Amino acid sequence: MWMANSDAHRPTQIQQHDDRTLAVDWADGAKSLLDVRALRLACSCAACVEEWSGAPLLAPDSVPEDVMPRAIQSVGRYAIQIEWSDGHSTGIYAFERLRSLADQGLLSRSEQS
Repeated sequence: MWMANSDAHRPTQIQQHDDRTLAVDWADGAKSLLDVRALRLACSCAACVEEWSGAPLLAPDSVPEDVMPRAIQSVGRYAIQIEWSDGHSTGIYAFERLRSLADQGLLSRSEQS
C-alpha cells in the first residue's frame, strides 16, 4: 500500500484491490479501480512511446495478459513508478495523468475479464 497527502487530484491511498486491479482513493473523495494491464499499456516512458513523435513503441500483444505490479514506489510528491512482472520498470505515472486516464475510463477494469 502507498499513501500520500496533498491536493484534490492526488491519491491518498493506492492498494491492490485484487489480482488484476489497483484501487486508488483520491483526496477529493473519488475512487478509481484501475485494470493493471491497461495501466501497463498506458506507460509513456521512452521505451514505450517514441520521444519526439509520441508514436507508440509498445506492442500490446507483447504485454502478458497476467502482467501485474511487483512494487510501487513514490516519485517525489507527483507520481508513482511501478515495477512490473514483465520486467518493465522505467515508467513514471504522474498523478495528474493517472487521474485523467482514470476519469476518462481508459484504465477501468473490464467486467468481462
